[in-house]
Amino acid sequence: MKVPGADDSNRRLLIMMGIAAGVVLIAGGLGFVLFGSGDSGSGASSAEATKQLEAAGCTVKTVESLPSNDHSVTTPDGTSTKWNTSPPTSGPHYGQPAIWGAYTEPLLQGQVVHNLEHGGIFIQYGEDVPQATIDQLQSFYAERENGTLLAPLPSLGSKIALGAWTTKSASEPDDGTAYLATCTDFDEAAFAAFFAANQFRGPERFPSESMLPGA
Repeated sequence: MKVPGADDSNRRLLIMMGIAAGVVLIAGGLGFVLFGSGDSGSGASSAEATKQLEAAGCTVKTVESLPSNDHSVTTPDGTSTKWNTSPPTSGPHYGQPAIWGAYTEPLLQGQVVHNLEHGGIFIQYGEDVPQATIDQLQSFYAERENGTLLAPLPSLGSKIALGAWTTKSASEPDDGTAYLATCTDFDEAAFAAFFAANQFRGPERFPSESMLPGA
């Protein structure tokens, strides 16, 4: 037996279900646009981190990042004339990244750039940095081991360098910015701001839990 008005009721129910599904899809799409996929930092501002570093006496060089997925550095100790910061923070690199961790010997910069491409950050320090400051850096590193490289780089002299390669989204790997902060002293708050703003935002976004020391 056909119930009067049933077709209209069913039609209204289907319309409402379609609207609800559309809202869910739109919300999901907005969430992807706003937050991307994988780890993407804490949402802190790179501009604010730069202000904190400069207030701490650091010099921050901000450059348009070079293209990703460029393996034109063909040996681990190779270099590139295209690099636009020293130490390099984006662009051509060796096909195999360095193993994540803290080192007592200098790293090969062609490998380090590959680590930055994956969203990591380096902390490198010169041969004239006091041992007391190195101890502070090691303690700082110990709280941020995933996706971090700590190593000496003699050519920095008395300076400490922080480097990061960021992109606006994982879907636009060649639209990004690279940062190189050069500091004479360790400032925990300023260094932490740099990490919060820039780590895990590289053109190739690996989950932070896969970027463990030794991996």
